Amino acid sequence: MNFENYTERARGILQSAQTAALAAGHQLFLPEHILKALLEDRDRLAANLIRAAGGKPELVEQKVEEALRAQPSVSGGDTGLRLDQKTAKLFTDAEAGAKKAGDSFVTVERILVALAGLSGSKAAEALKSGGVDQAGLEGAVSQLRQGRTADTENAEEGYEALK
Repeated sequence: MNFENYTERARGILQSAQTAALAAGHQLFLPEHILKALLEDRDRLAANLIRAAGGKPELVEQKVEEALRAQPSVSGGDTGLRLDQKTAKLFTDAEAGAKKAGDSFVTVERILVALAGLSGSKAAEALKSGGVDQAGLEGAVSQLRQGRTADTENAEEGYEALK
């Protein structure tokens, strides 16, 4: 994962997710942390995309919070955070999705689409329980972008203005 290839907004989301994982005393950085941070983003891009894809972001948020509450937490001593294998795959998938779309940068919506396709993860299950899947999210992203690609680290601002 090359953090430099992520948009400014995507980097902020990932940092928020990591901070939340540490604050919760979790030892693994999970896709669920990232999905929760996406849903809590002040601009609500992920929630709006889920809604545009026919899903219910409130249900997704409820399921992801349940999954995170079920995670063991530690306090004191070694509270270091390790990257879960599914999270590493998520980054690989998001980067591949961005490349396939002709993007120079990995955006928030590419991370969301990759989360939906991350088999075996509680994040993908949360999205599915909220009535959304990877294909639906791809369609919502295409509609949002209207053919634009992410060529700058602030790309989301350009095509989000199309709303």
